Amino acid sequence: MSDKCSDANENPCQCNANQQPFPMAPPQPHDDGCCGTRPAPESHSFEKPGYSVCRFVEDFKDTSVGKIPQIKTQLDQRDYLGAVAVRIGIGRNDYRIAPGLYSLGNPKAESPVLVTANYKLTFDTLRRELKTVNAWILVLDTRGVNVWCAAGKKTFSTGEVIRRVQQAKLADVVSHRRLILPQLSATGVSGRDVKKGCGFRVIWGPIRASDIQSFIKNGMQASLEMRRVQFTLWDRFILAPVELWHLPKPTLWLLLIVFVLSGIGSHVFSFTAAWTRGIQLVAAYIAGILAGALAAPVLLPWIPGKAFALKGGLTGVLAGLIVMAIFWQNVTMTEAVALIFFVTAVSSYLTMNFTGSTPFTSPSGVEKEMRRAIPLQLMAIVTAAVAWVGSAFIS
Repeated sequence: MSDKCSDANENPCQCNANQQPFPMAPPQPHDDGCCGTRPAPESHSFEKPGYSVCRFVEDFKDTSVGKIPQIKTQLDQRDYLGAVAVRIGIGRNDYRIAPGLYSLGNPKAESPVLVTANYKLTFDTLRRELKTVNAWILVLDTRGVNVWCAAGKKTFSTGEVIRRVQQAKLADVVSHRRLILPQLSATGVSGRDVKKGCGFRVIWGPIRASDIQSFIKNGMQASLEMRRVQFTLWDRFILAPVELWHLPKPTLWLLLIVFVLSGIGSHVFSFTAAWTRGIQLVAAYIAGILAGALAAPVLLPWIPGKAFALKGGLTGVLAGLIVMAIFWQNVTMTEAVALIFFVTAVSSYLTMNFTGSTPFTSPSGVEKEMRRAIPLQLMAIVTAAVAWVGSAFIS
């Protein structure tokens, strides 16, 4: 079965949700299959020809507007494997679910309505934290983007909230007129305009899904801690695999350039020099990656400076000094300078990429930093290349 419905109209998870599902089939014995192998699991009793039921749907709830998918709160192995894959960049652009209305537990007309994005990692995080809650979940079409980024891209927007409320006929499902939106969506949604557009009042929920249950039990009042954006060590660490996943393709081209530059010298080109000197430059590149994509994010609060490019530059200088010390017996002073400049530039650039993943900078702040930092990073790369090639002629 697929985590995403095959319905072209993207109805939530039964896919043909406007039709009546088949009745539950009686359990059948699991006989051994061909050659003594265990047969595959039975098809879901709600499946129809040409459609499939999402793995996270366990049943369908009867409402005045039809049958609403009832979702599980327990994640399975495939959910966890999907999360790991997305964390390292595999299938990131297609990790989404169908937008629409879902039920969780056994919600009634007075049960709360939680609004979220159709990025499956976000959806899974929310349902996992609602094990004891009866609620409705209204999923917006954010093009498979998380809440915070979707709000910035205007896909988690006022218009999308109004559209989904109307399409789901939510006013006929619940007796109240309240929507709980994640606080991080506030940059893309106007509560006043939502009220005008569909009659539902927006209540800003907590930052973290783990606080939803406490928020609801507390009369939908958020504590100061629930409103505080954190960027913990774990939050920073899990971002590193995504950055590392983007590196293989540019690395192939960079390695080619590295070995070509390393082989240039007084004898025009030397394959022996390309290998021996190239290894040193590759080691510097790896050091820059570790310094910029791992060390800098992990040590972020303790590195001096505000700009991420500067923080990455500082860890890059330290990593460059370590590389220089390792190869000290085999490099000239000019080559050592080239190695430090190269490591620093790589580290600074990779750390700067984290500015869009943190609560420390605004979009305008990110653009401002990039305009300042990228020319300096390019200058450092050019300086390293000139010094590296030049050292082969003066050694």
